[in-house]
Amino acid sequence: MITSDQALVFDIKRFAVHDGSGIRTTVFFKGCPLRCRWCHNPEGLDAQPRPMYLPNRCIHCGCCAKAAEENQLRFEEGTPVLNYDYPGSWDAVIQACPANAIVCDSKWYDRESLMKRIREDRVFFRDSGGVTFSGGEPLLHAAFLKEVMKDCQSEGIHTAVETSLSVPQKSLTAVLPYCDEIFADIKLFESAKHREFTGVGNEQILANIRVLLSSEKKDAVTIRTPLIPGITADVNNIRRIADYIGRLCPGVKYELLNCNPLAGAKYAMSGKRFSLEGKLRRFSEEEMDEFCRAAAEGNDIVLIRERKAEER
Repeated sequence: MITSDQALVFDIKRFAVHDGSGIRTTVFFKGCPLRCRWCHNPEGLDAQPRPMYLPNRCIHCGCCAKAAEENQLRFEEGTPVLNYDYPGSWDAVIQACPANAIVCDSKWYDRESLMKRIREDRVFFRDSGGVTFSGGEPLLHAAFLKEVMKDCQSEGIHTAVETSLSVPQKSLTAVLPYCDEIFADIKLFESAKHREFTGVGNEQILANIRVLLSSEKKDAVTIRTPLIPGITADVNNIRRIADYIGRLCPGVKYELLNCNPLAGAKYAMSGKRFSLEGKLRRFSEEEMDEFCRAAAEGNDIVLIRERKAEER
């Protein structure tokens, strides 16, 4: 259950360099209102702690089976098969595993415990780095996040948020004053397609984009589109997004994110099926050039794309 006193975090990534300016610590909050078919963080979808099975750690000792309740898991050929739909607690099974092959996918943090983790990395932030709040969807935790971001800013720690914006407007406006950078997705411009591939329409997202790009923070905003083969990576989709945001805020930053074909790696560990298995690939430089031309043509935007291989 999402509360204002604590938040469920499924990962804290140190030394991140793609989640905002400089060297950053990225905090991944659990829970997401979308169900994007290409999601890279399936363990971040559910708003409750869930078990994960890590087969490379398993020593096939059977301790988990002895600790399990009825219908919680079964053993097949010396390997545990978890019933991820089991509604009860997994604490006894997790504690019984001597190899940490069955673990909880997340941890509860209160405000001070999360700030303690963030402060540990301050030495690496220097002038341009800081902390980025991602997910899942960090704005589902707006009340908690607002207080943590206030603490960060009072201590001179640069803050950034990565959001789908599929949240009530009040969640956005609550944290906006404490954001130094904001990265917001528009994945698909047509609401029907957005619903088909993410589970929800995009009306709330586009309404929040309008709020964001008319706010005092508009110069700190980067709009992003992840390029997914056969879904978002369509020149007409990209043109419509670029035209929309360019009209709302001339000179807005727009970033095209090349596809990450490794999205499916975590699904089995979380007991989920990846529907796009074998369908993802990175786009060539020539294809990325075409997408960039589609975005830039006739639109008042500042286009951002990853550096070419020879420039790295």
